[in-house]
Amino acid sequence: MIEAVIFDMDGVLIDSEPLWRKAEIKVFRKVGIHLTEEQCLEALGLRTDELVKYWHEKKPWQNLSLQEVATDIEQTVKELILLEGRPIIGYLEAIRFFKQKGYKTGLASSSTTELITTVLTKLEITGMFDVVHSAEHEKYGKPHPGVYLSTAAKLGVKPANCLAIEDSLNGLKSARAAGMRTIVMPAPENLGNPQFGIADRIINSLEEIHSQLITGI
Repeated sequence: MIEAVIFDMDGVLIDSEPLWRKAEIKVFRKVGIHLTEEQCLEALGLRTDELVKYWHEKKPWQNLSLQEVATDIEQTVKELILLEGRPIIGYLEAIRFFKQKGYKTGLASSSTTELITTVLTKLEITGMFDVVHSAEHEKYGKPHPGVYLSTAAKLGVKPANCLAIEDSLNGLKSARAAGMRTIVMPAPENLGNPQFGIADRIINSLEEIHSQLITGI
């Protein structure tokens, strides 16, 4: 029985994944790495420090530390969110739907606490979740299950009684590894990717929540 619903943030509540890609392309260019939009998808859903480590292992650089690059990406994303961030259609209705049904609600994100605060303020939903948890407080980020396990523990709900809503493959793997039921809403560029078949349900929009989300999960 589902007792709690845990939302990812980027790509689920706010359409920030394109902003992350824009920031990554801009910042990595400073260290001589010229990423394409498609290449950025390789590390979708990773915590920023692990994203930077991922590319450093592939194409090492010398002029900036990994921490400097990660900080630059996060600050660039923050600026872009404030200027260009747009909510995912149906985000508020989805949160309210579950709360009205009596489910506990959580937010489990790979973004830093600072970025989470920025988004919650931008969307005017500060205080709407029972628990908000960032993977920056975990030893490992997604696809490791740590951020979801900690969120469930803070909610006081067993992972098996949680439903996670994700958009990325790494996030989906994280929730699945935690033993949770899962719903994934892939970005348009990932539609049709057979790897998303591990989810209990695939949806195209949060607006589908009202009609079909709970049934059969």
